[in-house]
Formats: sequence, C-alpha cells, structure tokens
Amino acid sequence: MGLKETSRIKSFGGTTRFYSHRSEACDCDMNLAVYVPPQAEAAPVPVLYFLSGLTCTEKNFIEKAGAQRYAAEHGLMLVVPDTSPRGVNLPGEDEAWDFGSGASFYVNATQEPWAKHYQMYDYVVQELPSLIKSSFDVKGDRAGICGHSMGGHGALICGLKNPDKYASVSAFAPIAAPSQCAWGQKAFTGYLGSDPQLWADYDATELIKSHQDAGSKFGSILIDQGEADQFLKDQQLLPETFAAACQQANQPLTLRLQPGYDHSYYFIATFIGDHIRHHAAVFSV
Repeated sequence: MGLKETSRIKSFGGTTRFYSHRSEACDCDMNLAVYVPPQAEAAPVPVLYFLSGLTCTEKNFIEKAGAQRYAAEHGLMLVVPDTSPRGVNLPGEDEAWDFGSGASFYVNATQEPWAKHYQMYDYVVQELPSLIKSSFDVKGDRAGICGHSMGGHGALICGLKNPDKYASVSAFAPIAAPSQCAWGQKAFTGYLGSDPQLWADYDATELIKSHQDAGSKFGSILIDQGEADQFLKDQQLLPETFAAACQQANQPLTLRLQPGYDHSYYFIATFIGDHIRHHAAVFSV
C-alpha cells in the first residue's frame, strides 16, 4: 500500500511532509514524517532514517530537533517513522510508558499478543526502505540511520546487523546494552520471552561482541551522550559497556560525553548538525 499524505509544510527550501500507510509487517496503519530537501527537485538524494525514543511519535524529532536546516544544507532526505503500532487494541498496550504503545524497542516480537503487530525491526529494515524507494527519487542502495535513546538502540542494531543496507550510523544517548538494563530487560521479556540468549540478536553490545573485526565491514559510529542525563546515572544507557565491546572488536567508535547536557531534545538540537554532517560525509565520497 502506498503513502497517503496528510500534510505538507515548506521548510528551508524543501518540504516537511506527514504520511500514513497500511503496513504489511505490522498489520496496521502506520505514520511517518519525511523531510524532502530542495535538492530533490533536481536529482536523487540520499536518505537518513531517524528512530525516536520512548513515548515519541513520528512528530517529536521532526518538530523539535531543527534537523531540516542541516538536511537542506547537505541535501539529505529525513525519514522518521512512528515508534510502534498504535491503536491495535492489544491488552495492556497503553498501560506503561516504557512498554507497548510508543515503546516497540524496534524488535520483531515473538510473544503473544505482541507478535501479530510488533514487527518493528522488519518494518524499519525492510518495509519502510522499500516504501521510500517506490515513493521518492532516492540515491543509492544504502542509507544512513540515527536515533535517540530507545531509537538509538534501534539505529545501532539495524546498522550493525545490516551493513549492506546502512552506510553510516549514529545515536544520541542510546540504550546501548539493553540486556543489562531495566528498560531492556522489561521490553525483551515481554516481546521476546524470558531467555536472555534470545535477546542478544537485538542488543548492540552483544552484536559487537559476536562480530570480531567488525570495523572491516562497517564504518565508524558516532554517539553523543549528555553527562547530566538522568538515565545515564540510572544505568539505563551504558555507553561505556558498548564502547568497551567496540574496542575489543576493533569497531571504530566516536563516543562524545557532553558536559551539562541531559536526555532531552535540547540536547539533540544542539548536536544534530554534527550528526547530519557525519552521515553526509559518507554519501559525499
């Protein structure tokens, strides 16, 4: 099923657009935002996917991060999907902010009742890129992927598992070792079951550990982490655990600890220009 445009706003010479469509992977209607830069009027442009965090929709990043300015400067299309299926009437889907609606953790759920609709990994990696390629004139077979918090976790696992699909990866305050934190353990148990061995396929730290010399297959990863982030202090993010695994596996990583910054979109808006330049540099080669 194709994209149905619901609104369009002029922005930095391009357009910010909102769409809905019927998802085969999630068996429900899904929403997404797309920023089409002005360069797209003349030639195909590369794509950067952004995965948002817990409680977010397709609107948070596109409305708060100020990313359109930099996407227009560098000629990148931004694609921002919703963070989960919505309104599929599953028991308990709206009872917790960190599980169910707005909290898919970008996995393919295997446990009932979530397995029917919560196939967000396949949605992000397979269905969404196919939909974008059929709807827009985009450049190349590989895209960039970025995300924040739960979406940073999603960006890391999608990139690490699919270097043939993603040429560049970055993240803001990602949940970098979900098997070792309360957020990840709750989500993985609910979506994937209680066996921790089944979680490793969706854990960036475990993926790095299982791919020695990953750097020979995948480029450098950029991570920004605010040092005043309450969730860093609560041991939910664990960037140092991921960094240690990257060092052991020879995976190039730039981990920048930003003094005074928290987990909010003020933090993202401050450094989003650096991240878009990180991705644009790959596509300019």
